[in-house]
Amino acid sequence: MMNRFGIVLILVLSSPLFFSWPLAAQIKVDLELILMADGSGSIDHAEFLLQRRGYARALRDQRVIDSIRFGPKGRIALAYVEWSGPDFHEPIVPWSVIRTNQDIDAFARRLEEHPREIFSGGTALGDAILYGVSSLETNAFIGDRRVIDLSADGSDKDGLDAAVGRAQAVARGITVNGLPIIGDWPELEAFFKANVIGGPGAFYVPAYDFRDFEVAVRKKLIREIVDNGNVATAGR
Repeated sequence: MMNRFGIVLILVLSSPLFFSWPLAAQIKVDLELILMADGSGSIDHAEFLLQRRGYARALRDQRVIDSIRFGPKGRIALAYVEWSGPDFHEPIVPWSVIRTNQDIDAFARRLEEHPREIFSGGTALGDAILYGVSSLETNAFIGDRRVIDLSADGSDKDGLDAAVGRAQAVARGITVNGLPIIGDWPELEAFFKANVIGGPGAFYVPAYDFRDFEVAVRKKLIREIVDNGNVATAGR
């Protein structure tokens, strides 16, 4: 059943007033990318640190910043949010322009220094995707591509189904990519392929445990930044 957040979002996005905001003030970028990281109760402290540090180290990889620089505009917009249940979404790093090593480092330091804010809650993938849709639709940027990147160590447990959230994103021309953290749940890879990823150029990169999370994130980021979005792909 769709919760209140999902209903309100759909009503807002369908309103003609929503599209009356002037786009002239928006900053043009090659890509708007929101990283939606699993902060649910199944993520213990050690796994939380591996996840945060994995993103920070992957972002600092020179191949990532080079991928950004080689884009037509040489800049992307990036945000990082942690989520769990239907009503738990915490922006850890707000929307930021990324075009230099200094920009990347400031973003990564925020990830390393900001305390954990979500310690419990279920796994509401559909609501997380809808939050990403809302954030992309209301930020200060206009990108050639818009991508929600969702990581999780489990499938739907409460809230809106992942496939319902994905349908709303795809209807707005937004791509949903995935990073399933497989662990003891090999079926999670198939779940992400069938229910989470969607839209132009959609794909997923699995991390088979938290120890190889950084490698998976780096592969995913580079592919998202350089992908022209014209060819639909899935899998590794």
